[in-house]
Amino acid sequence: MTDTPLTYRSVNPATGVELRRYDTATDAEVGEALDRADAAYRNAWGTLPLAERTARVAAFGQLFHDRADELAAIATEEMGKSLKEAAGEARFSGDIFAYYAEHAATLLADQPLIAPGDATAVVQRRPIGVVLGIMPWNYPYYQVARFAAPNLVLGNTVVLKHAESVPGSAALIAGLAREAGLPDGVYTNVFATHEQIGRIIEDPRVQGVSLTGSERAGSAVAARAGAALKKCVLELGGSDSYIVLDTDDVAAAAQQAWAVRLSNMGQACNSNKRLIVHESIAEAFIAELTLAAKNLVPGDPSDPTPGTYRPLSSRAAAESLAAQIQDAVEQGATLHAGGTLEPGPGAYLAPAVLSGVTPQMRAYREELFGPVAVVYTVQDEDEAVALANASAYGLGGAVFSTDAERARRVAERLEVGMANVNTPAGEGTQIPFGGVKRSGFGRELGPLGIDEFANKRVFYVEG
Repeated sequence: MTDTPLTYRSVNPATGVELRRYDTATDAEVGEALDRADAAYRNAWGTLPLAERTARVAAFGQLFHDRADELAAIATEEMGKSLKEAAGEARFSGDIFAYYAEHAATLLADQPLIAPGDATAVVQRRPIGVVLGIMPWNYPYYQVARFAAPNLVLGNTVVLKHAESVPGSAALIAGLAREAGLPDGVYTNVFATHEQIGRIIEDPRVQGVSLTGSERAGSAVAARAGAALKKCVLELGGSDSYIVLDTDDVAAAAQQAWAVRLSNMGQACNSNKRLIVHESIAEAFIAELTLAAKNLVPGDPSDPTPGTYRPLSSRAAAESLAAQIQDAVEQGATLHAGGTLEPGPGAYLAPAVLSGVTPQMRAYREELFGPVAVVYTVQDEDEAVALANASAYGLGGAVFSTDAERARRVAERLEVGMANVNTPAGEGTQIPFGGVKRSGFGRELGPLGIDEFANKRVFYVEG
């Protein structure tokens, strides 16, 4: 991890206009942040009774509901999310805090073990100390909530390094933590450089690190954490398969797939990036997607209207996605609609429909992080499964059929962390999230999420 200079700044992707900048932390400020986090863990948070911790975490979460409109406005201007989606994300983030606060006693209850003779033994879940979160821009509140909420309830303290493009969102979250009454050092935002992050990982006061981001970032963080013998959780890229074996209504099935693909403008790790459709319905399916794509025009994310699409997170992101589409077209793929860049400096790329993608194309191998529906036509279940599992990624996948048992049978064969039957994704505060292969390791949300940075201590009493 080199000490690449970072600029924390808010840039409106709809206009390309810079809104504000934030100072990068000095080494002294980073050291002070770790001092406060460690002191808070040892003196003010890790030893606090569970009921008191959960009350403050619940108050933190409630502010995500109370201030949803304010949070939404910042996310919209920083990364182009629609106000409706951003407000929904803020409220769901509040729900995550509420889930862990409400169920903490059950989730952290001692787990009895079978012990010999008259001995007793249990597994206790205890905090480990300071944990570092490195978060992405695409869901600036949700990603933070699913990392921070379980760790705060557990008794760990959190140091948070957010993406450089959403510093306003990061600062607002830190402000909510203070407003909720979390003691100083329990939740600390740092605008750190890459090298500072490396030193934070190595610092003996820090006990673990969680990253949601790219494979490249995950590899760098995992290497640094491994060298320092620190636990890490990685939620990386995805190229999720979305298998449609049959349907009674092709138009409705295609419209559902399109709506999922355009959620957050396709900028989601578990978006349905590969639509694998049976040959008996593929032509009609593609035609329906194409019609939907051709009817869209650029729109203002702060004032969305039907029939419009929003910008991607940045002009650079839009240009990168356009290059992936162009590579596919130049090698023989069919672009049915979209894929064109609007003149700069905004980050608008028309949602696209691609077919005929083959293994030599970048669009086959790489994650398409944006509104591109790639349709593959298959002859049977075996071909669908082989194609789904051919990806280097293994985050999620979904299988659809009018025969639920058929869909279940195919979904059982998917090499993923999350397999779904007749739904795009099983979602909820109580449903764990995570993948396998190059999509990373570890789980967030649900009962598994609170275990990742817990000391699962064996407590054994003889006699």
